[in-house]
Amino acid sequence: MTTDGMLALHTLRRGIPGSLPLVLLHAFPVDHRMWWDVTDLLPGERTVLAPDLPGFGSSPSGPDVAVALGADRDVPSIDVMGDGVAATLRAAGVERAAVAGLSMGGYVALSMAERHPDLVAGLGLVDTKATADDDEARARREEIAQRVLAEQRVEAVYGMRTALLGATDRVERPDLVERLAGWIADQGPHAIAWAQRAMAARPDRTEVLSRFTGPALVVVGEEDEQSPVDVARAMSYLLPDSDLVIVPRAGHMTSIESPQPVASGLSRLVRRAEAALAGRDRPVA
Repeated sequence: MTTDGMLALHTLRRGIPGSLPLVLLHAFPVDHRMWWDVTDLLPGERTVLAPDLPGFGSSPSGPDVAVALGADRDVPSIDVMGDGVAATLRAAGVERAAVAGLSMGGYVALSMAERHPDLVAGLGLVDTKATADDDEARARREEIAQRVLAEQRVEAVYGMRTALLGATDRVERPDLVERLAGWIADQGPHAIAWAQRAMAARPDRTEVLSRFTGPALVVVGEEDEQSPVDVARAMSYLLPDSDLVIVPRAGHMTSIESPQPVASGLSRLVRRAEAALAGRDRPVA
């Protein structure tokens, strides 16, 4: 569904009314479909929502979402993504949720934890990082943005169909390579360029970790080369109430490489967030 120029909010599963929903934010350069395997393993009573971020899947473009929010259409921003998700959720009647994101989705989740703390009852950071890009990474993103716009094709990121996977699955799971290839091919060059520039401009949000007092989950693939295990450990250490899950024989795309431990961790996160909310809302005797 779309809401006044906001995002396409896909209901992957509708659970018991009144229960805390789980919001899943996708990685670059794919869309909400990367969460399908995880959703199939979640308890049936859980409502799961998965928006397509600006320009991806069936969502409006980044500039259009920025205009709907009253932001500068010419400035790609992770905060526009996060504010768009928050506005879309609230328009759908969601006032509190457990919010989890993988890679780029993790950057968006951190933005929401900082800018919409009343909405984020639980925070899931999956194969992602809280630090900003260094100069080399920013330059590489800009190069890719310029190339996809000049060519009007997404071949510049097509190599990610293997780079996102762990060393084991690159060899043993050609089906995963094919799935990623199909999802990447479905995205447009303008979305790729806008997202690359948004990620390049994102701030360091390490301090957000220590300020987030709700339940948190950090998941990382043992073979993740983009956001390694030591990065995940450091984030988990800074979060006051964190659960760390290291997924064996998986790379950066744990949601499709090994969905069971990801689903289990997310289920625990939502239960912990519900318990924390129940304790906070209980009257003092």
